[in-house]
This record gives sequence, C-alpha cells and structure tokens, in this order.
Amino acid sequence: MMNQVLTFPQPKLYFKNSNSKTCAFDSLKFPPEKSCFHPRNRTALKRKECSVVLFSLPVSCKVVDQAEHSLTEKDAVCGRGNFTVFPHIQTLRNFPKEKLFGKVVMVRFDSMVLLQGRKGHQSPPANAFSTIKYLHEAGAKVVLVGGWRETINSRSSSEPCPSVESVAEFLSSVLELQVVPVKYVSVCMHSGVGESKRSDILLLANLFHYKGERANCSNFAKELASGVDIVVNDAFSESHKVLASTVGIASFCNAYIAGFYFEEGLHKLKKIIKTTEKPYMAIIGGGNLADKVAALHSLTSTCDGLIFVGSMAFQIMHALGVPVPMKFVELGALKEAVSIVETAKLRNIPLVVPKDFWCIKNHPLNQIEIFSAYSISEGWQPVDIGPRSLQEMIYLASKCKKIIWIGPSRFSSSKQDKGGTLELAETLGNLSSCDITFVGKIEFEELLRKSKSFSNDNFVKTAAVVWEVLKGRKLPGLLALDRAYPYQVDWSVTYGDPTRPLVVDVGSGNGLFLVGMARRRKDMNFLGLEINAKLVDRCLEDIHRLDLHNVHFIATNATSTFRSIVSSYPGDLVLVSIQCPNPDFNKPEYRWRMLQSPLVEAIADMLKFGGQVFLQSDIEAVALRMKNEFLEYGKGKLVLMEHSEDVAVNELGWLEKNPFGVPSDWERHVLDRGDCMYRLLLSKVKTRG
Repeated sequence: MMNQVLTFPQPKLYFKNSNSKTCAFDSLKFPPEKSCFHPRNRTALKRKECSVVLFSLPVSCKVVDQAEHSLTEKDAVCGRGNFTVFPHIQTLRNFPKEKLFGKVVMVRFDSMVLLQGRKGHQSPPANAFSTIKYLHEAGAKVVLVGGWRETINSRSSSEPCPSVESVAEFLSSVLELQVVPVKYVSVCMHSGVGESKRSDILLLANLFHYKGERANCSNFAKELASGVDIVVNDAFSESHKVLASTVGIASFCNAYIAGFYFEEGLHKLKKIIKTTEKPYMAIIGGGNLADKVAALHSLTSTCDGLIFVGSMAFQIMHALGVPVPMKFVELGALKEAVSIVETAKLRNIPLVVPKDFWCIKNHPLNQIEIFSAYSISEGWQPVDIGPRSLQEMIYLASKCKKIIWIGPSRFSSSKQDKGGTLELAETLGNLSSCDITFVGKIEFEELLRKSKSFSNDNFVKTAAVVWEVLKGRKLPGLLALDRAYPYQVDWSVTYGDPTRPLVVDVGSGNGLFLVGMARRRKDMNFLGLEINAKLVDRCLEDIHRLDLHNVHFIATNATSTFRSIVSSYPGDLVLVSIQCPNPDFNKPEYRWRMLQSPLVEAIADMLKFGGQVFLQSDIEAVALRMKNEFLEYGKGKLVLMEHSEDVAVNELGWLEKNPFGVPSDWERHVLDRGDCMYRLLLSKVKTRG
C-alpha cells in the first residue's frame, strides 16, 4: 500500500493542475524539563512544639544566632524547591529586522507604564517604549493596543478611566512620535491603515471596556488580529492573566513574539528564582498569608531564611505561639502558617519576625510610639518595624549573597516617616557583594529616587506575576508566546541526518502514524506537532524505546508555530498530513484545533514544489472544510490531485484508500467499526510570477 505514494523504488506521480497540464512529481525526496515543585504535606504543629523546638519565646536574639549558624550549613533535611522551567520564546531581538519593513505590527504594550506618568515628576522607564521605537525605525506600520483604567497623570486625576485620545496624547509626548487614536479594536475597521503616514502610530480602543478581552473570547481575539501581520507582546505585567490580546491572539497571527520590555521582565524573573548564590534570603512584606501559602512554601524550600516585615509576620508569630493581639491575626490562616513553620523547622532555616513595632494612634493624631511585638496596647496600630527588629534584620541580611524583597516596603499604607523598612532597604543598597531585587511598585519608586545605590535593574514592579511563579503556576501570557515560537530546534541532535526530506504530521496524537512511517522509510525524517504535551511525552518515550532516529515530536500549537519550526529545517518539506482534527466547530475552546489561515498559508509557502498535503477525516463536513480552506488560503499554490496512476478516487472525489498504507490510531478505529474515511491529496504547483 505504501508504495502508492512513498514508493520502493519511487515512480512518478501525476496530477492535473488548473491549466490541465500534466506535471511529474519525480520523487518524495522527501527534551524538556518540567516543573516538579511539590509542597510538603501540611501537618499542623502544636504551638508549644513550634515555639520550643524552632525558636525561643519570646522572639529574641537567638533567632539571629540560629540564622547565622544555618546560613553556613548544607541543607541535609530536604531538597531545594524546583520552580517552573521557563520556555524558550521568540523575541523581537532575534527576529529578522528586514522582515518588519512594511508589515502591520500590533504591539500589546504594558499598561503599567501608563502608571509611571501619574505624577508630574515621574516618567516611565526609558526601556518601556523601546519596542515601539524600534519597530517604527524598522519601517513597520505600528498599531498599539492595551487596556487601562488608571489615570495617566495628576492633572487628569478626576478622570477615572482616560480616553483613548488622552492616552494617545500622553504616548505621543513620551515617544516623541505622532500617535493617532482610533476608536476600534480591529485594524481592518480603520480603512486608512495601509495608506497611513509612516510617521503615524495607531492606538486602538481601550481593551478594558471589552468583555471579550477579559474572557479570552476566541472571536474577539480573531477580530483583534485581523489585518495584522505580526503581534508583539510587551505586556509582561499581564502575563499572569488569560486575556484575548495576550493569549487568545496566539492562534490567529502569523508571528507572535516578545518585545524588549517583556524580555527584560522575563530576564528579571529568571534572576529572582535562580538559587545558585548562597546565602539567599527572602524579605516578605504585606499580608494575606492564606493566598500566598504555596509561594511561601517555595521560598521556604529554596531560601536560607525568611524575614517578615509586614502584617504576615503576625500569622507566623501566632503559629510560633507568640502572644499577639488577635485583631492582627488573619482568620483561618493558622493551619497554613503552621505548615510554613514546619517546613522551616525541617530545613533548619530561620523565620525572622519583628521584635518591636512603631505604632500610631489615630486619637490624638500623630501620636507614635514603639511597642514590643507581643505587648501592643489597645487602640494602637503597627505601621513599621522597630529599631531592635531593624538591627537584627540588618545583621542577618549583611551575611547574604542574594536577597529578594517581595511585597510592600511599608508595614501599612501610613505615610509616617518613622520606622525601619525604608532604612533596611537603603542599608541593603550598601551591600556591594549582595544581589538584591525588590518586587513591588509604589513604595519602591520612592526608594529608587532617594538612593543612588539602586538602578532600575534592582526592581520588578509586577508583584502579582512573581507571586504566581513562586506558587508554581504557569504564566498564560508566556505560554502563549511559547506556543507561537516554542524554542530553537537543534536539528543535528534531533535527527541522525537533518538534510533528509521532512514529513510533518499536524495533530500527531499518539504518534502511531509517524512511528509506522519512520520505521518503513529510513531515508526520510518525520516530525509530529501536537498540542497535548502528555501525548508528546509518551511518543518521545516510544521512539527512545524503539531506538528511532528519524522521527521526533514537539508539544506546540501548530497553527502559530508551523512556520517558525519548519523554516529552520535544513532539508526540504515534502509532505504535510492533517488527520481527523476535532470536529466541533461551535465550541470556542476547540477553535484552535481546526484549520486556520496562518497554518494553511505557512504550509503552502514552506512545501517544496511538488510536495503534498494529505487530509483525512471520518466526518465528511470536516474533510470538506479542510479542502475548502486549503484551496482558499493556499493562494493558488495548492491544487487537488485529480488523477494519478497510483491513487484511486471514488465518484465523490475522495481517495478510496490511505495512500501510505499506515493508518493512524483513529483511522484504524473508524475502519474497524465499518465507517468511512474521507481522504484527499493536494500538491504544490508553481504559480505565475
């Protein structure tokens, strides 16, 4: 059966093109890491056990003594926590600049940069708009899109959500380029985009007002991407959200890449979770321990100690048995706090909590005093760590090689100037041998202005993104970029001979078809593109077990990655197969499984002249849809094989048999139950011009 198309030896195949000329097709010359962070089982400890075994009560200098000891010890109790491995993504820095000229490039800019202009003396970081300027200088037709609801500057503070006109005016002043506001969310709706002046940059409507954006609506994402050649994601601060403009759009664009600002944010994030520098200390601000318990487990399993400078400290103190006013204790968080204490105890690392606080009393106003951590009087509110706490924390931090400070630098929203957190932060700046990263946005801006010891490289203003990663969760915005450009494939490692002709199976499933083909044709290489990562893992295990060196599988969304992956292959692409895609046209969550124009166009462009496309489905409507979309989006490069000496078709034009003689798992299942398969072959022809 297989020699009907992939022959032994290879005869000529014939088909008729649109001009009814007979053409000959001489021959078909034709390992990833995973996140494995698993928090320890949470076993509630008795307060007495915690306080006696881990720390003495009340919290005293013994905390620091124990910390000093543990910082020099190897962790013999439990292994380091492992965080999510970041995927390789295509960046604007590595994208050919010449391919940008004349292209419509949509930039999903980071809306947080608008917040930098809220006060007259503040300005966005210089690198925030480097992507836009670079694209403009490269000759691209730049279209900006974002979602905002904050005010841009103090003068417009009465405006809760700035208009697209005011945002365009603000961006024009920062970029020193003309930004033209457009009250649409689609480039196609703006008829003048193709003829717009090169100096003009379009700003589309505020995405915050559209439900389809927050719901990651497939139709909305498709509308957003219509008329766009390349999409650049520069919204790093929104990478933890599932949005149509950052996630859904990946399925509808020809190229989806990360901008310079996104790349910088990712670089800083990688720096945060890198644990090679020891001792490594985490300083934790803010509250809401129950919501951050997974992240705290990660830090407790990775760092050499944790210092608490916010209201979360009271939860840890409560778990340790320190008597604190219950009004400062987070209800329902005791079990989670105890689990953090238990993990620290097992690793023999310190959990440092304040010994004293600066506290204020609203009546009378401006009254401020220092209280011991476990004897705060009624009516007083803690606002910052006290001098004794500051001294001990500085002592411990001075011994570290790496520090991450995540959460507010102030204990509360109070504007009082007494206290120690800012002094602690400024002191850290004098530690020349310590790598320090501050994660937060508002309070740290003041520190950046005051201290000459820090630069923008020391700050990550997207705390929500960092917390999500520390919790062991994936970043949807980052994964969408991964699906668009998963990574650079080292073909010399993937295949024994990367110059052989290539066959690609889109939606390769459990790999039965490709493995069968690879075992028959040692003179060709076979590649499966499958979005289900678990199936890909099984396929890779199978080919390793079978010792096959001419077949490989990649977990990816082929709709947006086909071009980038196959374009780097050294040999010729001679055959693409798409078999039995999901038939449900109506459910948006399955929308990416059906053929879309970017995939068809990529296949039509990448195929060798005379190369083939094999389509089949057990549902006739699906087969017809695939046929029509290939003919429509193939730009005249693909034609049906209407006649061949080796390929027989029935009266309806469908192939009677699988021309390769290697059935997929689903095809075998369909035939076993006695149902029909609807198959067809297309071939690439030379077009005029």
